[in-house]
Amino acid sequence: MKYRRLGTTGVKVSEISLGSWLTYGGYVENENAIKSIHTAYDLGINFFDTSNVYRRGEAEKVVGEALNSFSRESYVLATKVFWPMGEGVNDRGLSRKHVMEQANASLKRLQHEYVDLYYAHRFDPETPLDETLRAFDDLINQGKVLYVGVSEWTPAQVAEAIHIADKKLLDRIVVNQPVYNMFNRYIEKEIIPLSEMHGIGQVVFSPLAQGVLTGKYKQGEPAPAGSRAADPTAGQMIARYLNEDNFAKVAELDKIAKELNISLAQLAIAWVLREKNVCSALIGASRPEQVKENVKAVDVTLDADILEKIEDILA
Repeated sequence: MKYRRLGTTGVKVSEISLGSWLTYGGYVENENAIKSIHTAYDLGINFFDTSNVYRRGEAEKVVGEALNSFSRESYVLATKVFWPMGEGVNDRGLSRKHVMEQANASLKRLQHEYVDLYYAHRFDPETPLDETLRAFDDLINQGKVLYVGVSEWTPAQVAEAIHIADKKLLDRIVVNQPVYNMFNRYIEKEIIPLSEMHGIGQVVFSPLAQGVLTGKYKQGEPAPAGSRAADPTAGQMIARYLNEDNFAKVAELDKIAKELNISLAQLAIAWVLREKNVCSALIGASRPEQVKENVKAVDVTLDADILEKIEDILA
């Protein structure tokens, strides 16, 4: 495994990290989920990601149970807050009340005294940003959170957060978690330049475009049994990637992967990691074998000629 700094902090995280969205806490049997987490750890992955909203806390319980097998200082753990966790009017968002309550609830589910990284899972237009940042800063001062980040915020929102933090001497956000893959490159235009300017790193999710960049989905064929596309909930999220244009690109990209004697998934992850502002690529795994296969991407170096061929295909 190879490691990169989390933004400009002194913490180093594995170039590939393991997430629990659409996998742990119900989608995958707990025993298999724990085996996948243990396999990832044994392969050098030290960065694990979850959220309070994943299966309404069930994913946090599985991740926490699995990680409690290891020494706490040996891994970096992230969770998130924003999405509804109940039916009450205050059971959502980034108010101080919800942030504080959910931080404590997450720690209880995880069976941990602190998390290394706490994300604002989305931007909350109904809460003053300084209220949210102050709550995050207080959690850091209490020792319950070490660093804070955001997920899928716009450049303007990130810039405002930096300005407020600097003005009020609050802890800055150190990382952003956006979607990023060969089919979704929106962060390249503004987010990455802004982040580089202010020392913010990217921890990207869906590097395989919900599995489309593994080549397992074929045009005109039903989704494989047990795949995300076959799941009624997850399938709605994957649908955006399942179109004729992308299937054609996957076919061409697969040719390049075969030339390099690697899998299409390894090519796609290596392509994401070519971006220096990316700290880590989040993968999901329902089986330990998937983790073993995907971590090989850290040993893949894509030279300029290959990157140019890929760019031609994606264009």
